[in-house]
Amino acid sequence: MDALDQLSGTIARCRRCPRLVRWREQVAKKPPRRYHDMEYWAKPLPGFGDPKARVLIVGLAPAANGGNRTGRMFTGDRSGDWLYGALHAFGFANQANSEHRNDGLKLKDCYITAAVRCAPPDNKPTRIEFRRCRPYLVEELKLFNDLRVVIALGKIAFDSFLAAYQEIGGVLPKPRPKFGHAVSVVLPDGLRLICSYHPSQQNTFTGKLTQQMFRNIFKQAGASLAF
Repeated sequence: MDALDQLSGTIARCRRCPRLVRWREQVAKKPPRRYHDMEYWAKPLPGFGDPKARVLIVGLAPAANGGNRTGRMFTGDRSGDWLYGALHAFGFANQANSEHRNDGLKLKDCYITAAVRCAPPDNKPTRIEFRRCRPYLVEELKLFNDLRVVIALGKIAFDSFLAAYQEIGGVLPKPRPKFGHAVSVVLPDGLRLICSYHPSQQNTFTGKLTQQMFRNIFKQAGASLAF
């Protein structure tokens, strides 16, 4: 078993945050009617994708009836429809849909992770829950030696990545990068950080984030790899 597999196993067994453990398991016991006959994952979510990825995507946390149900990042909810559709459009995924862990989806040159690995109540982890979960993101950054691009989905993911990046010795430019959709920053070590609004229904239903805006993020990431 390699280091990434070992880390994934450690993540899936984590019980560091009592509130999150209670919530993820409570949701699994009393799911919405449409998921009543489905067995929930109800554990922390490891990252998903190509272990040799040059592109890392950082999200916020699993959805209670999305990743917490299916056991895979951005799988089983509307946000995942947007994300995997964009990845497929630009050659990072072999298919545009992500429904369950055994649906044949594979990622190429791309890996998906999150700031927090358990579904939080109201989609709002606490500060201490972010801190407890950050070491897993730190370890992933250490393992992906060929990273060229990081895509942060939302400001919280952006801030979480920067905190983890500094923990592995990364130096931030001055002034400190600020989050904004489609903002792209080359960090001192050459790593490109691209910001995107999160493809949550709050953003997509209101038009704050459109399909074209979102797909342009992955077009930009692909172009960065070409140099």
